[in-house]
Amino acid sequence: MCGIVGYIGKNYSRNFVIDGLSRLEYRGYDSAGFACLNQTDNRLLYARAVGQLSNLVKKIEEHPIDGNVGIGHTRWSTHGVSSQENAHPQFDCEKTLSIIHNGIIENHHELRESLKVTGHVFHSDTDTEIIAHLFETLLVTHTNLKSAVIDLVNSLEGAYAFISILQDHPDTMLLVRRRSPLCIGIGEDEMFVASDLLAFVGKTKQVLFLPDQSFALVKKDMIELYDFSGAPLPIVLQDINIDWVSHGKQGHEHYMLKEIYEQKTAIFATVNFLKSISAHIWDHIGLSSDQAKALNSVSLVGCGTSWHAGRIAQFFFEQICMIPTRSLLASEFRYMSFFPDTNSLYIAISQSGETADTLEALRMISAMQLPTAALTNVASSTMVREADGFLLTQAGQEVAVASTKAFSTQVAALFWLAHRLALEKGIITKVQMELAEEDLLIAAEVLENSIENYKIEIIQSLARKYAQYKKSIFLGRHVSYPFAMEASLKLKEVAYIFAQCYPAGELKHGPLALVDSETPIFLFSHRDPLIYQKLVSNAQEVKARNGHLIVFAFEGQAELCDLADLVFIIPNVHPLLGPLAMTGLMQFFVYHIALQLGCAIDKPRNLAKSVTVE
Repeated sequence: MCGIVGYIGKNYSRNFVIDGLSRLEYRGYDSAGFACLNQTDNRLLYARAVGQLSNLVKKIEEHPIDGNVGIGHTRWSTHGVSSQENAHPQFDCEKTLSIIHNGIIENHHELRESLKVTGHVFHSDTDTEIIAHLFETLLVTHTNLKSAVIDLVNSLEGAYAFISILQDHPDTMLLVRRRSPLCIGIGEDEMFVASDLLAFVGKTKQVLFLPDQSFALVKKDMIELYDFSGAPLPIVLQDINIDWVSHGKQGHEHYMLKEIYEQKTAIFATVNFLKSISAHIWDHIGLSSDQAKALNSVSLVGCGTSWHAGRIAQFFFEQICMIPTRSLLASEFRYMSFFPDTNSLYIAISQSGETADTLEALRMISAMQLPTAALTNVASSTMVREADGFLLTQAGQEVAVASTKAFSTQVAALFWLAHRLALEKGIITKVQMELAEEDLLIAAEVLENSIENYKIEIIQSLARKYAQYKKSIFLGRHVSYPFAMEASLKLKEVAYIFAQCYPAGELKHGPLALVDSETPIFLFSHRDPLIYQKLVSNAQEVKARNGHLIVFAFEGQAELCDLADLVFIIPNVHPLLGPLAMTGLMQFFVYHIALQLGCAIDKPRNLAKSVTVE
């Protein structure tokens, strides 16, 4: 999940590297570092700092270093605590080569022990330092850089991308990619390198995405690209059709709050985009019309918030398309029995399109020649390139680590897609399709209006009151259960409050023992009359044990509202879109609880935006 950036060229590197890291800081902010080669003698210079990128910037301003070849890194810890010793870049024994790295070296322990035997001394707990020391050894035993790199990459196991600069090769930068993203922006007598092209968008119009299991020797005006056996690979350049737009917080205290308020616009944009491609939707998905009609199941694969969106969408496809649907947790998927179905569509859901577990699941499915599609917010992502087809949400850049508008646009896109598939199968009419699109726009309006209805009360009293509780329970049924899971996750992510979620019907099978007056219980209602009555029964079970009940209910659900200690009433929407309608208010409430607690809302402790390690 680390951000890596590099520059080699006619200009000094530091300003670009720091700017690139600032764009990628969502990938990690435990520590940051910068290394370059001195202009006069090619000596390796570096600076490292614990904490956010601003700490590194301050250190470099106090003791300036720069050069025409430079690399930088923001770290999310996988091996070793957050410390200056564990910050990147990492070095060999003599500090003549420097490495920055994203990913995990799975055989690091064995390599470390074998290198120790030969006299290598390690100064960090990172797996990255092993790469530097192993590279140092191989450079001694090989006559040229390329042959040393071939042995290096074939000695490393895991998913990783790294960049290295070397004193003895001051005109060359080494790039290596194995199952972790890395790309090169092509300039005029300069090359920009990063784990995400957002780092150099606006500085060049052409990009080379390194193929999997490849390495590149990069000079300011030339790229040599090889596979791990050393065979040359073709240089395939792509045009960059996106722009870097940083509008800041636009007056909001945090990006999360800004992005909560952007959801209605993002949902509208997503629906309008999907309507515009509706006639050619199966070309985008990677299916023919006949294949779409023949689908007899759908599988949705994701992690975290994207998995919750998939869990919600499971009800869309089953009730609207009337086909079996599974929502699969990507981190578990590859380790379970798998029964391929050629008439099933496998949809990988990821905000960034780089989520490692989801990407590996996608690759496993693709290797079996099964139909795959990606649902993501990033057109340049690895998933878009590797899936058979894709759909893009129109959320725009999401900066806060805790997802808000990416989640709501995923739910909206999947609701639309379920209807579009039903239309293709002849299950619904064009009029019903148009009504579904209208239902999405209504739910988006309700999402925004519900925040306004309760905003003052939350800010002035409710957030302060509920910030005092140390734990909570979340309940839902049917489509509101996975939404309750998402709400529980949000409270954990940004307010650091322990929260556990259960299907409401399971309350009496054990969790009821946890109910007391000091544990708020959030219950999310449903518009279906039968499910609603079951939820009322669950609420009565809570109140009979002196539980403190917070209810998100819909208009007309008086019996449930009367049981609540606190109630938020949501205008009625399509029954399956209840979660979408409740999303904004839930996020707003959680945000203000976290604000009361003084939490780092945009960059929660221990987390990163794009999870690029398994």
